[in-house]
Amino acid sequence: MISPSGSYKIYLATQPVDFRKGMDGLAGYVINNFDLDPFTGAFFVFRSKSKDKIKVLVWDGTGLVLIYKRIEGNGFVWPKLTDGTMTMSKAQFEALFEGIDWRRVASANYHKPKVYSSKVEAAAI
Repeated sequence: MISPSGSYKIYLATQPVDFRKGMDGLAGYVINNFDLDPFTGAFFVFRSKSKDKIKVLVWDGTGLVLIYKRIEGNGFVWPKLTDGTMTMSKAQFEALFEGIDWRRVASANYHKPKVYSSKVEAAAI
């Protein structure tokens, strides 16, 4: 499985798409329906009408990569059907891909470390 780094954006299509679409069809769907560029390295996650299939489209810098997974059992946990797209964290995406209820996954908030401009400020601490 290709796993996104922390710097990648992950977009989830909230409406089911026609799963006969391949890479080019899904890239066109991203451009036409989300007004986003599918060649930025972001992950685009698509759902089928049935809850048991997922497709992930990503540009890896050399070409488009399409990941297709069919899960056994109750299927994937999807958000309510709405128009548009939503973003996900890496942890939520990994949970979704494994068939876990991703809505219960919350990432901790981390703050960027403070950089001191001089040795005097650093010594004062």
